[in-house]
Amino acid sequence: MKSFSFAPISSVNSTILILGTMPGTKSLELNQYYGHNQNNFWKFLFTIFNEDFSNDYEIKKAFLLQNKIALWDVLQYCDRVGSLDSAINNEIANDFETFLKQHPNIKTILFNGQKAAQFFKKYVTLHNTYQLITLPSTSPANASKSMQSKLEEWKIIATL
Repeated sequence: MKSFSFAPISSVNSTILILGTMPGTKSLELNQYYGHNQNNFWKFLFTIFNEDFSNDYEIKKAFLLQNKIALWDVLQYCDRVGSLDSAINNEIANDFETFLKQHPNIKTILFNGQKAAQFFKKYVTLHNTYQLITLPSTSPANASKSMQSKLEEWKIIATL
């Protein structure tokens, strides 16, 4: 199945960029980043910033921008059956050279999982210095760590 990523959620004021790999099946169906209700991405961020959680996608997007966080995926396109990153084939990366030039305040790039970091490092050449941090995937498929353990690692975002 051919999959295409979403446009980034960002503003010129963004100082942090969070990158996933590619939206999963449920996210693509809903046309929302991290749309699967068992993915902890949104719950983690709202918890870390001491905000009341909302299921409203417009509120989620506004929340990111208020906290100077941009959200995108490493891949623009891939072939994949299902939602697992291990099933990705024929991938094409997003245009980070242009994106980062348009967002000069970004200083830190966080990866939501090892695969996002691997694909980024495979395809992207950085021309400026960024702090790169790989965090555990918020996906329910990542069962190697407890939810609490993952949340503790994600709390670094509050210090950036």
